[in-house]
Amino acid sequence: MNEPVLAAMARLPRELFVGEAWRSHAYEDAALPIDAGQSISQPYMVGRMTELLDPAPGKRILEIGTGSGYQAAVLAMIGCRVTSVERHAGLARAATARLDVLGLGGLVSIEVGDGSLGWPGRSPFDGIVVTAAAPRIPPALPLQLVVGGRLVAPVGRRELQELTLVVREVAGFRRLDCGPCVFVPLVGADGFGEGPWAGPDRLA
Repeated sequence: MNEPVLAAMARLPRELFVGEAWRSHAYEDAALPIDAGQSISQPYMVGRMTELLDPAPGKRILEIGTGSGYQAAVLAMIGCRVTSVERHAGLARAATARLDVLGLGGLVSIEVGDGSLGWPGRSPFDGIVVTAAAPRIPPALPLQLVVGGRLVAPVGRRELQELTLVVREVAGFRRLDCGPCVFVPLVGADGFGEGPWAGPDRLA
């Protein structure tokens, strides 16, 4: 994990992003439950996904799945400008309040909607990070990247996914597999459980 990512994570009080019952576990390298049946990813996975995005101050990042707001906070600590999309309004409100307390609200805009469709009104983005598992890369997302932009997402079946990096190039898209992972499912028109890919899980 590179130094800017480690430094950002070291400065963030992770215990603020979990419920009181879990605060003694906040710095364990494990995913922890949050409200609405969701989870905050293990620190290693947050760091790895952030590193794969190649973030830098001023870069515009789209996050799919705000959850507790921790991933967005890490990116904001690096200086990125983040649009985060969350389908649960309660999670979006709580994350907004946490980020405001930390003084990061000016760098993060949290929207309520179907993140599997991205957020085309603010595209293109320098990076997109998807914090829930999809049966394949949602087709709208790579098209919302700038040339040279990077997308990081867990792709595969509900039980096990491959952390996947997609880089937009002049001639198309390049895909790299970056190791196994397990995330909660992405729900939406181009995720699990709704829309044309409902039913049997599909690999990308």
